[in-house]
Amino acid sequence: MSISNYGLSDIKKEVQHLSSAQVAELCLRLARYKKENKELLAYLLFEANDEHAFIEKVKAEVGFMFSQLPSQSYAAAKSIRKILRLIGKYTKFIASKQAEIDLLVNFCYNYLQYTDRKSGYKPLRLILTRQVLKVQTLVNKLHEDLQFDYHQEYNTLLDEAEKKFPWFYKNDYLL
Repeated sequence: MSISNYGLSDIKKEVQHLSSAQVAELCLRLARYKKENKELLAYLLFEANDEHAFIEKVKAEVGFMFSQLPSQSYAAAKSIRKILRLIGKYTKFIASKQAEIDLLVNFCYNYLQYTDRKSGYKPLRLILTRQVLKVQTLVNKLHEDLQFDYHQEYNTLLDEAEKKFPWFYKNDYLL
């Protein structure tokens, strides 16, 4: 026996027929089972009305996590991946490309500030290059006016990375 999978449209139609008390009961029951569901519900209820303040909180948390980065390359790479998972979760909550770009550019600047310049550990280097490429594709997906706004910030990031790391070539990532 298997449980039927219903699509989002089916669920939406069914929820419209329920009373607000029943919907509240379902939301609380859903939040009880998974930590991420509870965090999303908390964001939507308490933080979503002031997105800018939430982004600033996330940036502060990311900055603190970077300041606690271990000196060993392997452990640093693991910690940086943990930071990226956190950023990914919060960008899913916000569901805005501009917010994702802001958080990823902030991540890259923190990476430049806190990682070891002399490190030759390839996984650690790949983290930065992947995030730069991700920012590049996100900027290209934006409207032309917004692209212009982020273009200069992105190029500044590339200049800083090329100055700090001998293995980073900004020409590979230009828009």
